[in-house]
Amino acid sequence: MSIDIIISLVKAFLILGLLLTNTILLIWLERKVVAGMQSRVGPDRAGPFGILQTLADAIKLLLKEQIMPLKADRAMYILAPILALVPSFLIFMIIPLGPDIDLEINGQNITIPLVGADLNVGVLFFLALSSIAVYSVVLAGWSSGSKYPLLGGVRASAQMISYEAAMGLSLVPVILYSGSMSMTEIVKSQEGHLSSPIPFLDAIVSFIPKWNVFPQFVAFAIFFVASIAEVNRAPFDLVEAEQELVGGFHTEYSGFRFAMFFLAEYINMFNMCAITATFFLGGWLGPTFSNFLPPLISALMPAFWLGIKTFGLLFIYVWIRATLPRLRYDQLMELGWKRMIPISLIWLLLTSVVLGIREFGLPWS
Repeated sequence: MSIDIIISLVKAFLILGLLLTNTILLIWLERKVVAGMQSRVGPDRAGPFGILQTLADAIKLLLKEQIMPLKADRAMYILAPILALVPSFLIFMIIPLGPDIDLEINGQNITIPLVGADLNVGVLFFLALSSIAVYSVVLAGWSSGSKYPLLGGVRASAQMISYEAAMGLSLVPVILYSGSMSMTEIVKSQEGHLSSPIPFLDAIVSFIPKWNVFPQFVAFAIFFVASIAEVNRAPFDLVEAEQELVGGFHTEYSGFRFAMFFLAEYINMFNMCAITATFFLGGWLGPTFSNFLPPLISALMPAFWLGIKTFGLLFIYVWIRATLPRLRYDQLMELGWKRMIPISLIWLLLTSVVLGIREFGLPWS
């Protein structure tokens, strides 16, 4: 077996273990943070500080009986949770965790890329896979043979399509600004600090990192709000509104199949925050302290900085969930179609004009 195959297998198992561990940690953190904001204790029985509560819940779901409704479409009912989980793993594959690591093994130089697949059309790959998640929710609602999941599926189809349009439009200025659709190249385009031709301003902005969040702050705001709606988190969780739809699209799911939906939701949360950090917050960029730390630890520091940025955004997700009430359905649609899409189109036009003037100069000059 060649070294390349071994490295690929090791990367696949590491990614699987990382995502599962992240999910367990994220669910525990969300429960603890929300409990603290609501003056409650949160999970505190299983393990120290209740950190094993998520693992206990996962084992419980795996041992539960899987019940299928009599009127369910069997094939689509089984396919829906698979369609929810598989794209979430594939999206993580294109997120660059850091620059390539060069190692020497048995006199042979080996380069280990810290990204599952460095695609030159990574942005399109991300948008395509995030669209597939819509099908899982719609199929789960339609195939259950029950009215409450069906209503959740219909809501999902309208909501996700609306906010995917705004999300895609908010990424176009970033692509124009970076000059590439490769996730790795987008991160590399954010290296360094801002500059200005005016000496006074240059002295001020030279301390600010050249992250896309500063020149593309409107695109960042639109993408972040759209990402919350895309993963069906509060205040955009109308797909599974308990007060109206019992459990929404997954009302009729139990046991392992329900756990697959649950796992996919939290992996998608992590993916969205990591991608937001990649597009707008410099991704893995940060000090590596190569003069003080051992070479291997210094090489892994970029992944640490990406993790810090990702969990910072995840905290904002949880904070919003504990703070804001759920929107009405008409408010949700109005925000998407009448606010976010027009603003993203205007911002795309402004970005194109500014970049055109920077590249070619004023038309009358």
